Amino acid sequence: MVDIPQDETQLEQRLTEPTDATVSAARAFDGDLIILGAGGKMGPSLAVLARRALQQAGLSHRVICVSRFSSPAVADGLRQAGVAVIAADLLEAGALEALPDAPNVIYLAGMKFGSTGAEPLTWALNTFLPGLVARRFARSRIVALSTGNVYPFVPVISGGATEQTPPAPRGEYAMSCLGRERMFQHAALAWGARVTLVRLNYANDLRYGVLRDIAERVWREEPVDLSMGAVNVIWQGDANNAILQCLALCASPARILNLTGPETVSVRWLAERFGELLDRAPRFSGQEGPDALLSNAAEYCRLFGYPRVTLMQMIAWTAGWIKQGGRSLDKPTHFETRDGKY
Repeated sequence: MVDIPQDETQLEQRLTEPTDATVSAARAFDGDLIILGAGGKMGPSLAVLARRALQQAGLSHRVICVSRFSSPAVADGLRQAGVAVIAADLLEAGALEALPDAPNVIYLAGMKFGSTGAEPLTWALNTFLPGLVARRFARSRIVALSTGNVYPFVPVISGGATEQTPPAPRGEYAMSCLGRERMFQHAALAWGARVTLVRLNYANDLRYGVLRDIAERVWREEPVDLSMGAVNVIWQGDANNAILQCLALCASPARILNLTGPETVSVRWLAERFGELLDRAPRFSGQEGPDALLSNAAEYCRLFGYPRVTLMQMIAWTAGWIKQGGRSLDKPTHFETRDGKY
């Protein structure tokens, strides 16, 4: 466990370390990169990673982050890292038109938690706004973040839904995310936009993620819900490196890529491993079913190789981070949800 990040500075350094492949991909950028919805959990580290990759590639292209930036500290940290910051509500009239042109676009904006009870806003952010963005940046390469929630539940023994599995979203959140995909797919077909749709689940930082959720429940001696008996997980740093490399995959018609770890991981097994590392006896509620929300990562691994940070390393880091009192973002993933209501 000597390799556990000791503080958030070390953690951010690891999250934003570009691979050689990402630096090579950055050399192919033909101009600036704009990240829309960059103020959330993944956006800041993705932006700094892109900035570091461009610096190592010897390029002066700008990385531009656009978000409402409800936390001034996030915006200040990005500026200190050499990232340009634009505070904007992308749903406001004229906001998209006021943004600078950029040949490379990463779309992260969206709404998940709190979507139940706020369905109109959910559809506005997850479907209407992507249509506006797709039209505004139709001449750019666009990597749009989607979710494995667009898939049906599949048998745990199946290896996960592949990119060829027909969508069958459960609940309005997942349906609106499929709507997001359809808007970008329409832009690719109607206007020739080059698009990669990245179906991500679940990215893990030591401050949040499925692993953090399970470990924290074990640490607090709270029951771990087994309703969703198996999951996929990936280190956020590996996910962000892949997202940047996906700009090279953008195509018309739009390309789809699952982004997650290669293992189908038992939630019970994870809780037991954390119990060993945290010296706690895990408690459980519910019972595993025969199916779960799972994605197959074979194509991701074929394109980019296996993740640098292994599952066992993520487990060890997460347990160590919790034992040393490392900060939580207090944003549970609700991975155990089976009814699609978030």
